[in-house]
This record gives sequence, C-alpha cells and structure tokens, in this order.
Amino acid sequence: MTNKRVVIVGGVAGGATCAARLRRLDEHVEILLLDRGPYVSFANCGLPYYVGNVIQDESKLLLASPDLFKKRFNIEVRTRSEVIAIDRVAQTVSIRDRATGHDYSEPYDTLVLSPGAEPVCPPWPGVDLPGIFTLRNIPDSRNIREWIDTQHPEKAIIVGGGFIGLEMAENLAHRGIQVTVVELANQLMPPLDPEMAEYARRHVLSHGVALSLNNGVVGFEQSDGDGLIVRTQSGITFDAGLVVLAIGVRPETKLARDAGLEVGDRGGIRVDGGMRTSDPHIWAVGDAVEAKNIFTDQWELLPLAGPANRQARIAADVICGRSSRFDGVLGTAICGFFGLTVALTGETEKSLRRAGIADYEAVYLHPNQHVAYYPGAHPIHLKLLVRKSDGLVLGAQAVGEADVARRIDIIATAIHMKATAFDLENLELCYAPQYGAAKDPVNMAGMIAANVLRGDMDLAPWSNLSAGKAFLLDVREPHEFQAGAIPGSRNIPLGQLRSRLSELPLSEEIWVNCGVGQRAYYACRILAQHGFQVRNLSGGFQTYKTLYPAL
Repeated sequence: MTNKRVVIVGGVAGGATCAARLRRLDEHVEILLLDRGPYVSFANCGLPYYVGNVIQDESKLLLASPDLFKKRFNIEVRTRSEVIAIDRVAQTVSIRDRATGHDYSEPYDTLVLSPGAEPVCPPWPGVDLPGIFTLRNIPDSRNIREWIDTQHPEKAIIVGGGFIGLEMAENLAHRGIQVTVVELANQLMPPLDPEMAEYARRHVLSHGVALSLNNGVVGFEQSDGDGLIVRTQSGITFDAGLVVLAIGVRPETKLARDAGLEVGDRGGIRVDGGMRTSDPHIWAVGDAVEAKNIFTDQWELLPLAGPANRQARIAADVICGRSSRFDGVLGTAICGFFGLTVALTGETEKSLRRAGIADYEAVYLHPNQHVAYYPGAHPIHLKLLVRKSDGLVLGAQAVGEADVARRIDIIATAIHMKATAFDLENLELCYAPQYGAAKDPVNMAGMIAANVLRGDMDLAPWSNLSAGKAFLLDVREPHEFQAGAIPGSRNIPLGQLRSRLSELPLSEEIWVNCGVGQRAYYACRILAQHGFQVRNLSGGFQTYKTLYPAL
C-alpha cells in the first residue's frame, strides 16, 4: 500500500483499532483518523462506573490521545472533526471543524467508516427536559455526574432493563439514589430466555431496585417542583429527579446512506466478509454494520466491542492485501450488577424459534462454581442448547455470583471450534477445590446433553407441564417436598424408589423431578430399566421456579 492514503471516520474500538493495525502492517501508508468528539479512544464500557464513582478519575477512561497516536504510530488524529459528506466519485470527504465551524475536504484512496451507534431516544413529549439523559460518551457521563452532584436527586428512573440499564441501576443505587427500572418487555435482559432472566429480576429486587415490567414510557412532564413526572402506557406515573434512557442503540448510517452505500434491512451498513461495503474503496466496521449470525446466517446488529475490534483488524488486513475474513457473530456478552453476573453466547431458544429452527435440545443444570466443601461455593444456573441431530453446541446462558464468565468463555470457544456436547463432556479443564470440581460445570452440561443424545435419558418438555398428561414424580426427601413442589406431583424419595415401584403406573408416562436434576436422572435410569416410560424434567425444581415464578 505504499503511498496510499487511508481516511478513517470514527475512533474508539473500531476506528482506532483499524488505524493501529494498518500502521503495524504498513509503515508507509498515510493514515488520517477523524472523530467528531473530543476523545478518539475511550472506554465507553466503563461509563456507568464513572457515573457511580466506582471509577473516580475520568482520565482512567482515556485509552489513547492524538499525541500518542502521532508519536507511537505516526497517525494523524483530528478530534472535533465531523465528516458530513462523502464524494465517492472524487474520493473525498467533507469535514466540519466543530470548534470553528469551518468546512474543508480531504482526499482518500481508502475510506473506513466506524461511526458507531447512537442511543435510541424516541420523540416522546418532554424528552428534552432537563434531567433526562442518554449515555454514549464521556461528556454524557460527565453531565450525569454533574446533575447528581448539583441537583441531588432522590429518585431515578431507568428506561430500559437491558445491559446498560441494569449497570446504571447499580451505579445510581451506589450513589444513594432510589432507582426504578421501567421496561417495555415482560422481562429484564431481553436477549436472555425468560426463565434465565428471572434470576436477574429476583436479584435486582433484592437490592432495593423497583421494577415496572411490560410497561412502556409515553412521555415526561415537569413537576411542580424541580423534578420530573414519567408517564407510562399502563397509566402509572413515576416521580423522578433523574431519568436515564437506556433503551438501546441504533447504527449511525446517515453518512453511508447519503453516499448511496448499501444499508440492510436491520438498518446497518452491509459489508462482506472482508468488511467491504458496496463501494470497493470503502470499508465499514463496528456498531454501524450488520453482521451474519454464525448459525442462522441472518443479518444482525451487535453493538459490542469484541466484534468491533475483530472487524477492525480484518478490515486492516484486507486493505493491506491479506486474506482475512470475518466469520460472523455469536453474540457473546456479559453483564454484572449487584454482585450477580449474567452471560450468554450463541443462540437462545428465542433466537432459534425466530429463525424457525426446531432441531435443538435444551438442558438446565445448577452446579456450584467450585466444590461445595470449600468455603464460598455459589451456584451457577446454566442452560445449554445443542443440536439434536449431531450434538453441535448452539449456545449457552449462565447466571451466578462467581466464575460465570469462565464457563461461558469456554463454551464460546467450543462453539467457534464447532464442538459438540460429546466434546464438552471430555474437555480437560483446571481443577482445584477453590476453582472448580473434577467434573466442571461445562463438563456436566456436556454430560447431561450427551446422555440425552445417546438415549440414556429423555427430557420432558417443561412447556407441556400444565397439560396434565403425565404422572409427576418427585424423588426429593420429604422435607424438601413439603417446602415446595410442583402441584400434583407424588413424592417417593430416591432411596425408597426400588422398593416402591408398585406404586407407579406402567401404562402412563412418568416425568421425574428433583432439586436440580441429578437425582431425577438416577431415578430415570432405574425406572427405564424396570420397563417404565420415563422422562426427566431438566434442572428440577430450581428450573421450575424460574419457568413458573408466579405459581
């Protein structure tokens, strides 16, 4: 690429990474990085924690300055420089200096678009009132901090119960503010399957955050004092001294649209595997692009830093003539709030159903993150999805207080390697009492799924539980059964099962339940070998309580 000129629009994860990678690959290419904001590279994932005073020094969020880019990489960076138009024929970009208002143009041989995504802010009445904020960049977080420090709000409304919404709920609560989360969906963390999100709901409530689910905001008003009134679809109103809109983000594609670049049905810039747009001289990366789902091959928007970094490296490789390809997204993500970790990778049951895929099996398990006899053991609630036809691992979701990320990362790696449930059960993973168990939760998930695939155990469909077509058997101890059980179930403890087989129907299907699924599996093996039609309710009573929380 000797004597070529690359202009990059937008910094942070996509643009800044692409620029640095380009320099490492080609010492002679001229690189100009333009960003309309005051900072070219900052840790936007850390913004909620700056609001909450967990991170107290704003400078800690700044990852690289224009001066560093120049000295270390010989890259020219211009901040407060907004690209307002692309002339694809002349191969120039029009730039507005936001400090002076002066417009000028710069030529390019190659153009890389990394404009990111903007927070969704519906045109609700009163949405522009003082005290209502979105959170995208350092100035946004600075404005929220200043509002808290000067106005001292006692109550805050978070609109949106997704990742950013719950992180903000924790951090505002950390500042001593009473928080209510208003979410249009009937669950928190909408990417999760509902029963896995139930753990998040319980945990948030236990930390004093109020929830209003299945309820959307319709507008805002100024109250008689200095506060705000939040109006919702249900007719309920909330008083607030601070409102944070955390509804989600949409790709910033105006520049691409105006230039006539192809934009997909999901609203993102369309790119190929080498991150090329519909113009052979223009690449695009990050939150503004659509990416293919690895399993469904459907276009998705995935505003996450990990994929943005990978896309940026691949774009730089391809620009420099290397053979690199972005192989799609899994949607691996994690969120922590009030000491709870929620993580997922790959497909969920919701996403599989949307894609019309029925060839899958779901297993639940609730192992501790390390052996129970070592102090500090906490359960990990894990759901694994595998393909019935061959055992291919499709996705996983996990919730717990410790070591959740490690398990999801292992499964994400396994998915990338096209591993099966049989591979998971045979993985050799670290074991010491304070770190795990001889059979790690990932191994256990693989073993349970493999047992189903081999025919050693059939799973009963939780969705058909209310149909009443099966004999429900609970093999827990009597004191466990009396503390709570599935309505209509019969209690025969596992230790008594062989001597009480005559009490069970041979002509009726038996669905077995226990605390977390292990004893039910033992019972299924006993009963199957005595001629009974038997199925296991995966995950036991622990899973039942999340699938049917109101019962």
